[in-house]
Amino acid sequence: MRGQIRKISVPRRFVIELMRASIDVPFITLSRTFDVKSVADARAGLNDGPGWAAIFAKAFSLAAKDDPVLRTLYMAWPWPHFFELPRSVGMIAIARKEDGEDCVLSQRVTAADQLPLSDIDALIRHAKTAPADDVPAFRKALRATALPWLLRRLVWAFGLHVARQRANYFGSFSVTSVSAFGPGELHAVSPGPYVLSYGQVTPDKTMNVVIRWDHRVTDAVKMARTLSRIETILNTAIADELAASRPRPELRTVRAVTT
Repeated sequence: MRGQIRKISVPRRFVIELMRASIDVPFITLSRTFDVKSVADARAGLNDGPGWAAIFAKAFSLAAKDDPVLRTLYMAWPWPHFFELPRSVGMIAIARKEDGEDCVLSQRVTAADQLPLSDIDALIRHAKTAPADDVPAFRKALRATALPWLLRRLVWAFGLHVARQRANYFGSFSVTSVSAFGPGELHAVSPGPYVLSYGQVTPDKTMNVVIRWDHRVTDAVKMARTLSRIETILNTAIADELAASRPRPELRTVRAVTT
């Protein structure tokens, strides 16, 4: 059958390179249903509340703040070792259109545990709507991916194998979801070590959450505890921050009338 040769665009080449970088990561998957009533109700009370990607990015970073394993990378070069980061670096998957083509790029959010949810959400919204050249993480990734084959591989190898740069290029965790387009369970991959995805909020205020992790870094018991910790954070610290951001009703001054 005759077909047509099509050139691979730079955004699609970025995904191809990302999959190549992820192919050797031994991911294990754990799925759990979260009770998100408190955080969902607090978010519903806002006129323009932050998206769930921002909420999960901060929740994971808060969990990682007290757990160095959640900030640890497995490095294979120049010898197998672990590299512990001082703070979390989240990579948020952003679905966009570039030159009429659907693509996915990653917005970096550093130390989300130290940022207000409104600031995290603003970064993500900017990445969804701004030109790619106006988003530093996109510009860096696309320029590296547009290089000739040999230079491109050298740049990607530098980002993957130099420990101090690994989080700058690929983060210490990723957040992704297709919940905006309907129900479904997403099992994504990345260069590691953690990928968090979430589904839609159901009528009974539950949500399916999936975490995938590099089994070289930690085991299933740790991740089961981590999911419990994230669920607690969502319904306490995150819900409290959302509730505190609600506009307060104005208090009218009542004058005393004397006769």
